[in-house]
Amino acid sequence: MNNLLNRKAISNEAQMVRELKKEVPLNSANEKAFLSVNRAAFVPRGFENKAYRLDALPIKGNQFISSPLTVAKMTHYLDPEGCDSVLELGCGSGYQAAILSKLCRRVFSIERIGSLLDEANNTFKRERLNNIMTKHDDAQLGWSRYAPYERILFSATATK
Repeated sequence: MNNLLNRKAISNEAQMVRELKKEVPLNSANEKAFLSVNRAAFVPRGFENKAYRLDALPIKGNQFISSPLTVAKMTHYLDPEGCDSVLELGCGSGYQAAILSKLCRRVFSIERIGSLLDEANNTFKRERLNNIMTKHDDAQLGWSRYAPYERILFSATATK
C-alpha cells in the first residue's frame, strides 16, 4: 500500500512539473528538486488533494503556502544550484526551503510565527531534510551568525 502511495505521489509531482514547465523554464536540477520533494507533506490536512495544483493554499497564522509556480519562479531566478548557503526570509510551511535543500548544501530559514516553524521543522524531520536550519525570529533582523550567504530569498511580507 505504501509503495502505491509513493508511486501516486511521484505521478502527482511529475504532472505538477509538466504544468510548471509550461510557465517557467526549469533546468534539470530544478526539475529534479521539484520531483523529489513531496509537496503534499507541506500542505495542511484536508488540502492534500489540492497540493499539486498551481495555487497558493492557506496555512496557519493567516498565511499561505506559495503556489508551486511562485516557488518555481523564485527558485529559477535565485539560481541556487551548487550554492553553499542560502538564507530564506519567511519559512512558512517549509516547501520553498525543501526545494532549496535539494539544490544547496545548507539552507537557513527564519520564520516569525512559532506554530508555522514547529510544523515546518516536523515536516523536515519526517521528510529527512537534514540540511535545513531554522530560526524563530523576525526575518527583518536577518541571521548574522552564518553570514555571508551566497543567496538570500525574501519570501515574506515586510513592514515599514
